[in-house]
Amino acid sequence: MQHNAAFAETFASAHLPAKPALGVAVVACMDARVPVLSLLGLSVGDAHVIRNAGGVVTDDVIRSLCLSQRALGTTDIILIHHTDCGLQKVTEEGFKDELAAELGVRPNWAVEAFADPFVNVRASMQKLLMSPFIAADSRIISFVYNVDTGVLDLVE
Repeated sequence: MQHNAAFAETFASAHLPAKPALGVAVVACMDARVPVLSLLGLSVGDAHVIRNAGGVVTDDVIRSLCLSQRALGTTDIILIHHTDCGLQKVTEEGFKDELAAELGVRPNWAVEAFADPFVNVRASMQKLLMSPFIAADSRIISFVYNVDTGVLDLVE
């Protein structure tokens, strides 16, 4: 609350529209080491940012992107996965087994564990290209962010 109060004191409302100024939606990992706006040179209001564990394309990400495109005019999609991701350190079945053993219930959702962020970001790109809910003319650009160097590697 103290941080918000300080923020609100200096908040200069330009009454930003809900439509992102650059027509871009970014899907990225929730990892706190990935400073999405900074590493892309974006400001508040420039892009929609959708974050989840691994930055993987799930049904919910497709839902958000569909709304972003159809209701708010985004056209470009940027995918950002990164090195040293926590999802590289678990397995789908192993993680679910741990939860089942501890909680007595197995999740019905996919963990989306992966071994290689370059392979996984390509798989996420493929999911978008195959989805009927993503505009066919979308420009999709994929990167792997190196958490040790700050470099974005373009993934073709």
